[in-house]
Amino acid sequence: MMNEETSSPASSNVVAQFFKRLGQLYQLQLDKWTPHTKVRWAAALGLIGLFLLRVFTKQGWYIVTYALGIYHLNLFIAFLTPKIDPALDLDDDQGPELPTRSNEEFRPFIRRLPEFKFWYAISKSTVIGIVCTFFDMFNVPVFWPILVLYFITLFCITMKRQIKHMIKYRYLPFTHTSSSSLSSSSSSSVGGSVAPAVAAAATPFPAVAVPQVLAGVHPSAVGGGMPSSSSVSTV
Repeated sequence: MMNEETSSPASSNVVAQFFKRLGQLYQLQLDKWTPHTKVRWAAALGLIGLFLLRVFTKQGWYIVTYALGIYHLNLFIAFLTPKIDPALDLDDDQGPELPTRSNEEFRPFIRRLPEFKFWYAISKSTVIGIVCTFFDMFNVPVFWPILVLYFITLFCITMKRQIKHMIKYRYLPFTHTSSSSLSSSSSSSVGGSVAPAVAAAATPFPAVAVPQVLAGVHPSAVGGGMPSSSSVSTV
């Protein structure tokens, strides 16, 4: 009895350590994929294409396709929506807005659903949808043109509402700054002290400023040498 009681916690501890290590390896792979945005989205589009190809070739699982499309639409709306919805905080038309002029302060757009979580949710749901196509229990018979028409109608209504929300509170879900604007903003933030240093570094041989007192002196005197005989005779 004592051996069984001591062995069961040890075995459960080994299983817990195994799943913990497996989760760490999975999170490590996700962290490696984080900076590769284009590759991630290309892989996600490839998964969606594989799912649609299987649905078209097998001529079934339309209800799974409809559910997956609705879920992707909800993710896309959350991706376009700001994290703090001005419609929930303010009732008037003077909600928070992104800058529309060059002299205003730059405020980046913070999404309710970040880009990485958006990609991860789309990829995971598409993989689940592909797995569902291997089971006949999810192949519910349905008249698919009705689902397509309903999805198009729902998509148009939802996007119309989202575009009206953007126009009302004057924000754009996509912001991007160029390197020139970043350099100008950094130079202006230090009071313009960066500009003379950049100008001095750009000219390898800076010109020596001649004082105004020496404006009427002969050029040979400016160089530090003695005046020539011709110049003395002329004087």
